[in-house]
Amino acid sequence: MREIIQTDKAPAAIGPYNQAIKHGHLLVTSGQIPLDPETGEIVGNDIQSQTIRVLENLKEVLAAGGATLEQVIKTTCFLDDMNDFAAFNEVYQKYFNGEAPARSCVAVDRLPKDVLVEVEALAVI
Repeated sequence: MREIIQTDKAPAAIGPYNQAIKHGHLLVTSGQIPLDPETGEIVGNDIQSQTIRVLENLKEVLAAGGATLEQVIKTTCFLDDMNDFAAFNEVYQKYFNGEAPARSCVAVDRLPKDVLVEVEALAVI
C-alpha cells in the first residue's frame, strides 16, 4: 500500500510531487535542495553549505518515513558543476560514514532555483 510521507521539518514540495512515498519496506524520496524548511529560502552560496542543508533535509524526510541514512541503499546526486565533486564528497562522506550506499552523481545544466546540489534517496525500512 502506497503512503505519502510529509514533514514540516523539510521544505515543502515546490511542484506537483510529494517529499517521499513509502510502499511496503521501500521509501523513495524526492530530490532535496538546500532550502530552509521554515523560510523556503536557499541556504548557503557554496557547495559545502548547500550540501549540508540538502542532507539535513534528506534526513528529516527519511525520519518522517521511519528510516535513517543507514538504511539508504541508493542515492542519486545532481551537481550544477562537476568541479564541485570533491568538495561535495567531503560533506557527503560525513553523512554516509559507514557503509555508503550505491550512488550515481551527475552534473546537470540547471537545478531548481539555480541551487548547486540536489540529492534523492531510496531506503529499505
